[in-house]
Amino acid sequence: MIGCKRVAAIQDLSGLGRCSLTVIIPTLSAMGVQVCPVPTAVLSAHTGYSEFVIRDLTDFIHPALEHYKRMGTHFDCIYSGFLASAEQIDHCLEFFSAFPDALKVVDPVMGDDGKSYATYTGELCKRMGELVAVADIITPNITEAAILLGEDYPANPLGSSDARSWLVRLSEQGAKTVVITSVNLAGGGMHTIGYDKATNSFWKIRNDYVRGAHYSGTGDNFTSVLIGSLLKGDSLPIAMNRATAFSELNVKITYSYQQPWTEGLMLEGQLPWLTSYQQLDDYSIL
Repeated sequence: MIGCKRVAAIQDLSGLGRCSLTVIIPTLSAMGVQVCPVPTAVLSAHTGYSEFVIRDLTDFIHPALEHYKRMGTHFDCIYSGFLASAEQIDHCLEFFSAFPDALKVVDPVMGDDGKSYATYTGELCKRMGELVAVADIITPNITEAAILLGEDYPANPLGSSDARSWLVRLSEQGAKTVVITSVNLAGGGMHTIGYDKATNSFWKIRNDYVRGAHYSGTGDNFTSVLIGSLLKGDSLPIAMNRATAFSELNVKITYSYQQPWTEGLMLEGQLPWLTSYQQLDDYSIL
């Protein structure tokens, strides 16, 4: 009997507000993937709430890694997301080095809507580039892509040629596969775009999200489904399609209940969708 795939998720854990591990664990579990959390911090609620309580767990990450190495643990994927310090980035690099055969996925969480997060200094953004350099797959949003490339946030929609250029330039930093979310393409609205260096192929999927609906953990939702699909053998455009469709479903349902953005996506009732049949043919060549 073949066991399920195993992912080490180096992420924070928030008690209130669906994001990071509280999104990653149920999403990947529903797809038949085992999630082994490596918590970077524990919070009473995510940082979008006021007066949250936090316990930093940076000192936990390295001993956890050493324990896994002593046990001869196998991981099919190492997945990093929001990181709060240069030391945490160092620990992620150690994880990547310790499991060279694992798929290395970096969601370079640094900002959104054209601005970097307050906790991300220029130095920390630069260090994130070190993770990107050794990743197999990166999933920045358009803001984070601009930061990694040293570009201004695009004030106008990107043409297809510019979009392909951004994807290739990001792949030249190290990743074999690049997926950028929240890209406003000229003449086509919001898209997710992707590039597979091995086949030199470019893909796009239109985002049918609710305008103005932003919820915490949406990026975690997207990247988790992308990982689960790829680990199960889906092609890049199929995985992008599945991740986009599931994110759209969750955003629309959450918006219909007029939930505050801090609560995150109401994904619990939609998890069965991940194991049902879907006709995924919304992707096209970029």
